[in-house]
Amino acid sequence: MNRHATAAAMLLAALLVACHKKEKTEDVAGAAATTPPPATVPAPASAPAATPVEPTPEQAELAKKKALLDYATMEDKYINDTRAQWATEAKASSVFGGDFSNKKPSSPNMPDLATGPADGREWTNNETDKGFDWLELGFAKPVNATEVRVVIPSGQGLEAVTKVELQDTDGKWNTVWDGINADKRDARGNRTWLVRTFDKTAYKAKGVKLTWANNLKHDYKVVDAVQLIGD
Repeated sequence: MNRHATAAAMLLAALLVACHKKEKTEDVAGAAATTPPPATVPAPASAPAATPVEPTPEQAELAKKKALLDYATMEDKYINDTRAQWATEAKASSVFGGDFSNKKPSSPNMPDLATGPADGREWTNNETDKGFDWLELGFAKPVNATEVRVVIPSGQGLEAVTKVELQDTDGKWNTVWDGINADKRDARGNRTWLVRTFDKTAYKAKGVKLTWANNLKHDYKVVDAVQLIGD
């Protein structure tokens, strides 16, 4: 085969390859154009909101008894806590009626009513919405404290408690909690226990001081008893 014939054969082969590639490309493009897009899957319908089921009278009564049992269990744990002690002495910034002259033991509304175990008798302050009041309590045994519990009849004045302090054996007061009290009256019983837990103190605590901002709760402030917990 001469040189001209060889060149012509090579040119023909190249044209055949090019035509083949063009046909293949057109076939792929045509297939893509004719392939329908994937069907859109509809989003699942939201489930209808469940209608609240009202408890039966029997279930409501059982829930009420369960709440009362929980409250009794809580109180029993606090009252019989071997690490807890009740206050043995007390003094306050005010007393209902404003008379500090009658300081006989257990006189009406006086701070000494906040000493000893909870018994339904309580100290009452003299302001409902003005200034601050405080109640100071002493304990027989200084301890490295971890908790303070305050028994408040009916939760009266609970929201107005703004500070809890501990007094060390040198007489210095140390704040262990302060701020706005978010606790609410415990509707399960006649007493609400205000509980403040904190890291064990490095010092021995011998006293507790509670402070109320009277305008945070327009009512007299009352305390039945106070516990100091520690060892």
